Amino acid sequence: MSIFDLLLQSVPVLLAGALLTIKFAVLSMLFGLAAAMLVTLMGVSTYPALQRIARSYVSIMRGTPLLVQIFVIYYGLPSLGLSLGPTTAGVLALSANVAAYLSESMRGAILGINRGQWLAAYSLGLSRLDTLRYVVAPQALRLAIPSLGNSLISLVKDTSLVSVITVTELLRSAQEVIAATFQPLPLYLGVAAVYWVLCTALELFQRWLERHLALPGQH
Repeated sequence: MSIFDLLLQSVPVLLAGALLTIKFAVLSMLFGLAAAMLVTLMGVSTYPALQRIARSYVSIMRGTPLLVQIFVIYYGLPSLGLSLGPTTAGVLALSANVAAYLSESMRGAILGINRGQWLAAYSLGLSRLDTLRYVVAPQALRLAIPSLGNSLISLVKDTSLVSVITVTELLRSAQEVIAATFQPLPLYLGVAAVYWVLCTALELFQRWLERHLALPGQH
């Protein structure tokens, strides 16, 4: 069988794996962004206890390998009486991990806004929360987009790690075909090409969003 025929016959299996990869990435992005916003609010709050909790969470999630976190959630939690399916465990691990990186990007962007913006909003009678919501956050979002985009692109590639807990995403789908055909090189190259396409699409969306949110004269 030629390499072309092998790849052609493998398309349905790889496509099914790619769709599951996209599902994992989208769910993890949504939950990760939601968790990141909460951690960011805790990190920039005026309550030292909340700041310490946020810093500890970020330190733990960024200081331990994602693969270990997946194992802890999938294989470790059952010992505490909490058993999760492979899909749930994978999404939870990816979301929790990316939330730490996204929250730091958001926090850094917020802290990068000139203090005068806060003071001007206070002088107009806005509360701290309203100032953050209506004045600071829109400006911070423009600053954070490149960093957020990089984290989300990395998330797409990190979905390959859930193959270790029997999730038949793109990489595991290819491994199953390899086990039957003994042709690793073309299939792994095909998998790499699919990841590249997915990441490139997200990169193009990031650039479009940067242009869309840019101030007049910055295009």
